[in-house]
Amino acid sequence: MPKSKSKPAAPMTFDLPVALLAKLAQAQKRHQLASASAVVRLALSEFDLAKFRPAREPHRQISVRLPAKLRAALRQTARRQDASIGEIIRAALAALPAPKRK
Repeated sequence: MPKSKSKPAAPMTFDLPVALLAKLAQAQKRHQLASASAVVRLALSEFDLAKFRPAREPHRQISVRLPAKLRAALRQTARRQDASIGEIIRAALAALPAPKRK
């Protein structure tokens, strides 16, 4: 039976928070690695993938009615801030103060 050839490394694109990019750069220097790819390969080789559980809250999709003017403002802000409309709405809900007690 012929030996199977492993596929060559291929580019993989993903986003990281800026703080994690700084940590990646520090690890690259500290471990004397040649590239960010080498740091990621090292991190993944030492990470237990079987025990990984995403650290995020479950989300549920809801529908709401918004006036056209507010929808337009949300779209414009999302474009300007490079964010999703959902991110803006989640931030607004999180910042909503509790009602004052009478």
